[in-house]
Amino acid sequence: MNDLLPEQSPVWQYLEGQIADLVASYGYREIRFPILEQTGLFKRAIGEVTDIVEKEMYTFDDRNGESVTLRPEGTASCVRAAEQHGLLYNQTQRLWYQGPMFRYERPQKGRLRQFHQVGIETFGMVGPDIDAEIIAMSDRLWRNLGVRSALTLQINSIGSIEARQNYKNALTSYLEGFKEQLDEDSQRRLGSNPLRILDSKSESTQQILADAPDLLDYLDEASVAHFAELKALLDAMGISYQVNSRLVRGLDYYNATVFEWVTDKLGAQGTVCAGGRYDKLVEQLGGRPTPAVGFAMGIERLVLLIEALECVPDELSQQVDVYVVAVGDVMSDGFKIAESIRDALPNLRVQMHCGGGSFKSQLKKADRSGADVALILGENERDEGKVGVKWLREQREQVFVNIAEIEQFLVSL
Repeated sequence: MNDLLPEQSPVWQYLEGQIADLVASYGYREIRFPILEQTGLFKRAIGEVTDIVEKEMYTFDDRNGESVTLRPEGTASCVRAAEQHGLLYNQTQRLWYQGPMFRYERPQKGRLRQFHQVGIETFGMVGPDIDAEIIAMSDRLWRNLGVRSALTLQINSIGSIEARQNYKNALTSYLEGFKEQLDEDSQRRLGSNPLRILDSKSESTQQILADAPDLLDYLDEASVAHFAELKALLDAMGISYQVNSRLVRGLDYYNATVFEWVTDKLGAQGTVCAGGRYDKLVEQLGGRPTPAVGFAMGIERLVLLIEALECVPDELSQQVDVYVVAVGDVMSDGFKIAESIRDALPNLRVQMHCGGGSFKSQLKKADRSGADVALILGENERDEGKVGVKWLREQREQVFVNIAEIEQFLVSL
C-alpha cells in the first residue's frame, strides 16, 4: 500500500480531472459507497471459486462477529447501493465512481494491495448500443490523454448462462485428457471454474488450449446477434478492435459482451481497462432482473502509461505561478497583495513566502518553487506604493509596478 507524494499528485489530479470531465460530457452521474461491505456481498457477486474470493480479499470479523471485507472491486457495491436506494427498477442509470480498492496479492509494477479504480456502471439498457457507448467513451479518454496508439481493444462474447454451461462441458471434456499436464491452478479449476483456465499464464497450458473448443462456436442465437451489432456499431464509429475468443474475464457475474483495453508498454501487467455485461447480477443480489454493463480502469496503470509515453502536460510540473517575497516589516502588506491577486485572478497560483529569512534565501525559495515571477516587497517599495517584479525563468530586467496595478500587470504577462 503506497503513499502518494506531492510531486506525484499533479499527474493523478490531471488524470482524475480528465475522467470527471469526460463522464460528465456523456451524462454520467457520480455515486459513492463505503469502502467496507459485508463479506457475503462479494462472495455472491464475484463467485466463491475465484482468485479474488479465495486468495485476495481483506476479510475480518468486526466487533459484533460479523464478517466484513474491504471492497476488492466496485461493481458489487454499486449494485448493492443502487438497489438499496431504489435507483434500478423501471429506470435507466448511467453511474460512475472512483476510489481505493483492496486485494492481497503480490505487489508489482502497476499492481498494489491498495489500488485505485474508476468504474462505469449502467443499468436498464439491454441492447448493444450501451455496450458501444461505454467502449466509445473509453476510446475518447485514450485519445484525450494521447495514449490511444499504445492500446488495443479486445472484445468477445461469452454468451448466455446456458450457452456458457454447454461450452464449459465441452472444454472440461477436452481438458480432462490433459489433466496431468495442466499447471496446478488449472488442475484445481478444472472441476470448479474451467473457463478461468483460458486465462492461465502458463505457457504449457496455453499450448494445450490452442486446440481446445472455441467459445464463439457455442454462443446462443441472441448473443451472436448482440455481438454482431456491437461490432457493427464499433465499425461505424471507426473504433478498431480484435476479437479474442479466449477473453472471459475473472469474475463470475459477466455474460455476453466482455472487453479489455491492453498495452505492451507496461510489461506483463498489460490491461488498463476491462469490463462487460452482467445482466444477472442485480437479480443474483436480490433485486429484480435488470440488464447492466460497465467497466473499471486502474489509475496506477494509467499513470504509468501516460508517463511511459511522455504524455504528461509540461505545465503539471509547475505548481506556483507567482511567489511573493516580503523583506522587512512588510509581512501584512505582502499578505494583502497576495490575497488581492487571488481575489482578482483566482486561476493564478500564488505562494506567499512564510518562515522568515534573508532576501537572498527567499529568492532561492522563489526559484525552487517553479514560479515564473517573484513579487518583491520591501519597506522602501511599500512606502513608494510599488512592488518589484523579478522574472525567474527569463532574462528580463526587473521592473517596479504600482501596487494598485499589479493584478492588471500580471494579466498582461
